[in-house]
Amino acid sequence: MKLSLLTTIACLFLGTASMLYAQGTYDPEKKLADMGITLVPKGPGASNIVPAVRTGNLVFLSGHGPMQADGTNMTGKLGADLTVAQGREAARLTGIQLLNALKYEIGDLKKVKRIVKVLGMVNSTPDFVESPAVIHGFTDFMVEVFGPERGKHARSAVGMVSLPGGIAVEIEMIVEVED
Repeated sequence: MKLSLLTTIACLFLGTASMLYAQGTYDPEKKLADMGITLVPKGPGASNIVPAVRTGNLVFLSGHGPMQADGTNMTGKLGADLTVAQGREAARLTGIQLLNALKYEIGDLKKVKRIVKVLGMVNSTPDFVESPAVIHGFTDFMVEVFGPERGKHARSAVGMVSLPGGIAVEIEMIVEVED
């Protein structure tokens, strides 16, 4: 592939993800497909709580959990039932669920300008101190899908005495989008 001088300079200073954006090939949904991940956008259920709310250019996503391919949630407590590696996988699975909700809300993940803020909650024993390492599974996944410029985000990662249904992690996020 022959690159223009401007594209080459962008690649050197901003990295490969910026180069791809400069070439107009930014496509997080293709990246997900290449990773073997198929999104199944889900709309609001029957309750008064919705998976996502858009106000202006910000989308606020409700807390989601780690749904597995068979439709069950990954459950367990870090520090007792699950290892950090299993917790990271739970965080990654939660990322897929959040992207399902985001796609439903905005239609096309190419509209994502930036993952802004993330709150990761880890179902853990009182002495478990590796909540940030668990939520890295989510953070690393977002950077892999959206690239560093869009995927890196501000984040909090905290331990909880319990989470709904005994799920291993729950994550909420705020995303900036463009039309």
